[in-house]
Amino acid sequence: MNSVHIADPSQRERLLEAAEWRLLGLLFEPPSPAWREQVRALMSETASAPLRAAAQAALEEARENLFHTVFGPGGSAPAREVSCTHAVELGSLMAELTAYYDAFGYRPAIAEPPDHVAVEVGFIAYLRLKEAYALACEDPERAQLTAEAADRFLRQHLRVLAGPLASALRSSGIGYLELAGQELMRRAGAEATVACAALPVVDDAFDCGAGG
Repeated sequence: MNSVHIADPSQRERLLEAAEWRLLGLLFEPPSPAWREQVRALMSETASAPLRAAAQAALEEARENLFHTVFGPGGSAPAREVSCTHAVELGSLMAELTAYYDAFGYRPAIAEPPDHVAVEVGFIAYLRLKEAYALACEDPERAQLTAEAADRFLRQHLRVLAGPLASALRSSGIGYLELAGQELMRRAGAEATVACAALPVVDDAFDCGAGG
């Protein structure tokens, strides 16, 4: 993005937000050599000091085994929204998320369930990018529709998970995940809450059928 001059301030802002949300989503994915390259590249696209601090700490601290002690089966932190929405059936939640993703043509970059934090954060990044594209095409109606969908998704889904996740990550002992959790909570407009149970979720009874 640095090599392309974009005159429209709103479009520039949405592209910056897309890069920042994508970087934040990466921090909730397992580290790998390719992951490190993406984190380094996206760090140069953000002026957010908290996000840059989290990304720099990730490059120094992140190890796959440490990541899985926090987010793996029986880990200390809830990586999935379903862990924090006890009143919602798994099938209904998956169908609602799948409908969101299908409506905007979103295909997650990682093979995780639709309610995984990295998938949901990635969706916000994708919507901000689509909003920037709509602005570039001089289609304010589509841009507004996309912006409203992003705001609604934040309220209905990421905000539910962000508070409990941030609370759990405070005691993870992994600095970059704690910073990432705090940044997610801030961006989602959530408040710190008692961490919800990070238990394995059984998906074999779930049928997404006509959910999209």
